[in-house]
Amino acid sequence: MKMFFCPPRFPEDMMMITMVYDYSEATALCAAQHLYLKPIAKLMISVLLPESTEPMRSFLNLEVLDQLKSLICPDQFTTVQLSKSTKDFIRFEGEADTRSLVQILKAKLHGKIIKLNGLKTDLKVVASDSQGEWEHFSKEQETPSSDGADEQDCDKSPDSIYFEGLPCKWFTPKGSRGEKPCEEILLVVFECFGKIKNVDIPMLDPYREAMTGESFGGFNFGLQTFEAFIQYQESSDFIKAMESLQGMKLMLKGEDAKALVYNIKVMFDTTKHFSEGAIKSRDQERLKLQELEEERKNKRQEEEAEKKAQEKRRKARLRRRALKERDRHQRRRRDRAKVEVHQELYSSEEWEERKFLLAQRRMEAFRLLQVLLRKITFVKNEKRVMCFEGT
Repeated sequence: MKMFFCPPRFPEDMMMITMVYDYSEATALCAAQHLYLKPIAKLMISVLLPESTEPMRSFLNLEVLDQLKSLICPDQFTTVQLSKSTKDFIRFEGEADTRSLVQILKAKLHGKIIKLNGLKTDLKVVASDSQGEWEHFSKEQETPSSDGADEQDCDKSPDSIYFEGLPCKWFTPKGSRGEKPCEEILLVVFECFGKIKNVDIPMLDPYREAMTGESFGGFNFGLQTFEAFIQYQESSDFIKAMESLQGMKLMLKGEDAKALVYNIKVMFDTTKHFSEGAIKSRDQERLKLQELEEERKNKRQEEEAEKKAQEKRRKARLRRRALKERDRHQRRRRDRAKVEVHQELYSSEEWEERKFLLAQRRMEAFRLLQVLLRKITFVKNEKRVMCFEGT
């Protein structure tokens, strides 16, 4: 019984950035931007498992991988990963710096035998060149049909390329701190294959994500990437670009002679991205979003104006309240000042003398009042006597 452990595998189309030391096979794409095309050098390595009804000890795929690495020593792969594992074979995909090195590694591995400790049966190795991610584009589509509408001709003869995973920083102006790609630079880079009719970078359209509900950028190993559509004026230039980009990686050569390569995804556009109907649909969606954005902007402005008016009224109320509070404090200070003045008067010697004078005046007034009362009483008594004598 065969038992083996499969380590986690990366997706086959995973985009990775790696350092490359041998770029002798690279061809210039745009020297002004230091961009080159480097051939993808991959080797498929299949280890055939024996057919046996007898029980076998379990083994790890890593054991097999170590044996493969020992066969190619001192050469080595830049990356190697498990591609597929079944009961009949274990398949690895290895990548080297150059295609010439791949052929050397292929010669070292193909037809060789692997022996694992504890296994009675040897394992045979089969090495073959890795196929491209997409097949050669049929040249039968290069010549459009003479009859039919233009739209049908476009359907029969695609002229647009879809790119995925282009590094943003590699397509920004020199010295720029931004991470957004430049459409003019993209145009210059890929015009080496022919005159370009249209270029579209969805990331640069502020409404595109809202229109489609999709994200047109990403991060791979800390590197921000973007998608792009390029339409060539001539179908022959489109075919030339597709053939030149097939099986290639994008390489950036630095001023220090160090080079980075990045796996990008290139395929012909099957969505009719630059068709009249698609462009019209995007324009209509964009117009709707712009109108909606304008409505939201006007609403925000009205809300901000209302908030400012409310804030103005609130500040006016606070000012009136502050004025009332200030007047109240001033009155309180005046009242306290009066009280303090009275207290000072009461506590001073002059106030004591004043109180003494007031007391004297009250006594004199009381005495004068007594004298007046006696006089009035005397006058009344005299009048009574005179009235009595007259009778």
